[in-house]
Amino acid sequence: MTEERGNKNISNKNLLLQYAAVGSQLLAGLLLTVFTGKWIDEKLHFSFPVLIWLLPVIFIVSMILKVIRDTSKKKNG
Repeated sequence: MTEERGNKNISNKNLLLQYAAVGSQLLAGLLLTVFTGKWIDEKLHFSFPVLIWLLPVIFIVSMILKVIRDTSKKKNG
């Protein structure tokens, strides 16, 4: 009985660590894409900040697809 509880705690900790990793990747990636977009927009002298909006949107879509792929159940295994 205690072995099952121990395995469940380890499983919950691993799941928590996975979600924390995804959250930190999301935060770091958004900061990086916003500042990179701002820098490129300034260098190219755009009148409207195109890349400061476009790069984070591309990043968010790619992260959503990554989370879906990582959390979906495998059909052959």
